[in-house]
Amino acid sequence: MNDGSSVTHNSAYDSIVGIQGGVVHNANVSILHPDASPQEKYKVGVRFLEDGVPSRARDMISDAIAHGHDNAEVRFHWVLAMLSTRAYHDLSTEELQRLHHASGLLRTYAEGEWKDALRVAFELLAMLSTADDETGRVLERLRALSPRQSDAILHHFDLVLTGGLKDSLWAENRERAEKARFGNDRAQRVWAYFEPDPIGARAVPPRPSTAAAARAALPVRAGLFVVVTAFLWILALVANPAAAVIELLVALGAGLTAGHFGRRWWYQAHQLKAKNRLLHIPHTGGPAATGDGFTNRVRHAFDHYFSTRVPHGFAPYAWLDHTVHIRNSLVAEIALLYRESRISVDRINWLIRYLAEDARDRYNKGTLFDHRHQNQTPAVAQALCVVALITLSLTTLALLGTAASDGGGSQMLLAILAVVGSVWSGRAAASSWLEVRGEEHRLAEETQEYHERLAARQVAYRNWKSFLDTIRPSELEMETWLTCDKTLLVDEALRHYQLTWRDLITHTILMTPARPYKRARVKGGPWRYSRYSFRLFLVTQDGVREISKEFDFTDAKRGKEQRSNYRFDALSSVQVTERSEVGYDLELILTNGPARNIRVKDADTHQIAPDENAQEIAEIDLNSSGFIHTFRLLEGIAADGKGWIERNNPYNLPSFRAAD
Repeated sequence: MNDGSSVTHNSAYDSIVGIQGGVVHNANVSILHPDASPQEKYKVGVRFLEDGVPSRARDMISDAIAHGHDNAEVRFHWVLAMLSTRAYHDLSTEELQRLHHASGLLRTYAEGEWKDALRVAFELLAMLSTADDETGRVLERLRALSPRQSDAILHHFDLVLTGGLKDSLWAENRERAEKARFGNDRAQRVWAYFEPDPIGARAVPPRPSTAAAARAALPVRAGLFVVVTAFLWILALVANPAAAVIELLVALGAGLTAGHFGRRWWYQAHQLKAKNRLLHIPHTGGPAATGDGFTNRVRHAFDHYFSTRVPHGFAPYAWLDHTVHIRNSLVAEIALLYRESRISVDRINWLIRYLAEDARDRYNKGTLFDHRHQNQTPAVAQALCVVALITLSLTTLALLGTAASDGGGSQMLLAILAVVGSVWSGRAAASSWLEVRGEEHRLAEETQEYHERLAARQVAYRNWKSFLDTIRPSELEMETWLTCDKTLLVDEALRHYQLTWRDLITHTILMTPARPYKRARVKGGPWRYSRYSFRLFLVTQDGVREISKEFDFTDAKRGKEQRSNYRFDALSSVQVTERSEVGYDLELILTNGPARNIRVKDADTHQIAPDENAQEIAEIDLNSSGFIHTFRLLEGIAADGKGWIERNNPYNLPSFRAAD
């Protein structure tokens, strides 16, 4: 998480683990309902094309055309989808026939900008095997198109355009890539793409009242107290009416005073003990210290955020020590609230961060341990309660003396029994009454605190989610930045080897994840990674030049680089290993060296939504990574060597003739 901290922890932004659990965003625009119209299918197909998933775009747009939605704009995007991430020699005979048929429909479309763009697309295909001096007219018409249309053609015809035709366009293509590479505040926004969608706010609800037994016992105990006390007063009244009345009034006043102030004192002392017990849950025991991985990850996240949200004047380690009991309590609470199957701690980091900031802010306001002050009964109230209890005790003794003053030993015995019964029943009745009233007070207090806590957390959740939704890059932006990185990598390689597009037979880029990485995707889309390894293969008449370079996608910083060159006959074989629990591996075997294993993609079957098809997502991912084209290219070279190169030389390709 991009929270301004340099401390490393297991979160979605600054993790250093080899593989971070993938993030699947639900905010997708590429899932159709079964009864979608052809127009809707076309729009989704265009979005797939823009987002770098041409295989799905071909299916969607072809389906829309088959159901009657066909015009110059639709056919233009269909042509782009047919050729995107593919070289001319990748097209099957059937696909070439479909393109030929589509070129014949050009004359049936209404005149306009989309028909002009479609015409230029077919003319570029016809120029593939044409002499360089005949391409000027087509290039002029290409440049006359709107930037949106010309950029789309250049992007999706990347592997189709070769030789002098591409040389003429390369300088401006490179310039566009340099301008757009860090556009739309890339460096400050990419991290948000890999941030998981936060889970909603929760708070611990108030505990149900436990005063049922006390409430049931209260009438019996209170009734017994009233009967025994009345009997004692009657004995005193018979012995000395005047003294008995005075003593009764004093006892009632003292009892009411003690009940009024004592009830608050008892409740607050009781709550203080309960909260202190909760705060002092040790690290090595109790619910906050269970050995499961989820609770440990929650604790590590709390430790991280508390160490980066430190009040002024505190060192991080000192603040951690000062708040150890608070953190233990919060860990227990969050682990209890969010202990669910497949709930990642990354999804509640927003809440943990908010709680750490709340603790810091409350300390700055002097209210971090506010319950200790709130639960302190004023000294005056405590003194009045003590005085009232002492007065009540003395008055009870006075009643005993009055009741026993007018009689023999039997009167004294009855008075003593009445006093003992009164004290015992009074204490029992007071205990039940305090528990009932205390539980009522606690339930009301905890209910209010629950609503206040939940409301504050909901505000923090909405703020964080709104912030993420605002800055999270779109699929189009991610694909644009990725395309710019690839373009500039190719340009750098051409400059390093002093090659022009005329020197190249073909090229391909294989994009694989570079560990450690984070990955995310929108529902129905390909995985995107925080760190990539780009493998560029440049095929010339002399052999294959391979450049491998790592990229940090956030800021496009480049890591380690490797270069290797080999002849066509040095490539012995190419194999693909698919293991559902591991992923896809590409094995490149050279005759003059050890086999090279390239992890193309990691397994993701456990991160597929119920309404997604695992095989379909895998195909989307492999297509978007450039794997399909790369594998076909290397497989062809390994099988036929120089013969494959000669057959697929762009200058030897059969001409694409548009239909008359």
